Amino acid sequence: MRILVFGGTGFVGLNIAAALLTRGHTVTLFDRAGLPADARKDFASHGDRLTAIHGDVTDHQAVEAVVATGYDAIILGAAITAGPEREARDPETILRVNLLTQTPILIAARSSGVRRIINLSSAAAYGASAFRNVLLDEETPCDPASLYAITKFASEKVAARLAGLWQQGIISVRLSAVFGPWERSNEVRDTPSPQAQILAAMQDGREAVLSRPGVRDWIYAVDVAEAVTLLIEAAKPEHQLYNISTGVEWSALQWGQEFAALHPGFVCRLTDAREAATIDLHSPADRAPLSIARMAEEFGWRARFGCAESAADLSRWWTEHRGEA
Repeated sequence: MRILVFGGTGFVGLNIAAALLTRGHTVTLFDRAGLPADARKDFASHGDRLTAIHGDVTDHQAVEAVVATGYDAIILGAAITAGPEREARDPETILRVNLLTQTPILIAARSSGVRRIINLSSAAAYGASAFRNVLLDEETPCDPASLYAITKFASEKVAARLAGLWQQGIISVRLSAVFGPWERSNEVRDTPSPQAQILAAMQDGREAVLSRPGVRDWIYAVDVAEAVTLLIEAAKPEHQLYNISTGVEWSALQWGQEFAALHPGFVCRLTDAREAATIDLHSPADRAPLSIARMAEEFGWRARFGCAESAADLSRWWTEHRGEA
């Protein structure tokens, strides 16, 4: 299949591209940012099955032009993962990129006969509900608070409404807390994962210090990519919304200590009474895990990487890509 990924040079987009290319698909990445050198090197063996287009998702003419070249599937992955400071400073850009660019893409996709569209949403859509429930399934009422969460929830509703009106295959996926290869801070990502921060601390020769263990159903980006690829290839998915998560909780502290065990001299620990944390967990409390029953029951899908496995794989990946940008 020919697949177009908006926001394709972000870290989730790159992992999805890697999975699609491995499965033999032809992939086009559309993004304002260029293809990182390490990704260019990794993808070189796929030859002309990968194309990277420099473009702005808010440029409707550019979006219409690229969609019109013909694709079997499109992934909507362009987003600003904004923190509170950016929300206060520039809400308009967040809303425009995260939500208002969606409809022109969907209209162009309908005109061009695109068979399947995957909208990358987030567990952030659950909002305050994530702290009032013991398990979050796709029917749990959502109460989003941040602009990022609000736009993700709204994008799901727009996608579902237009899918019904147009009888088109548009699916939203709520991603749990994602981390993994190619993750980096940039102009659209204010909130790097604790795992990325832990790796950065190791690179800088600093200790990684957490205020609390940070329990969550973290998911490795490689597993996200495999789940999204499955949904693109599926003949007729039964639902318009799926959670993607490990379905298993572990702590950022545990992950950091697994990672530290692979790098002698590096320390990951909790704060003592006299110091501030160096790792930002991005919330004052631990949210409930996502149910993966839909993905498991319909497709038999489960994440392959747990805490120790993801620490080992990211350590291997970092060792192979050390010094590249």
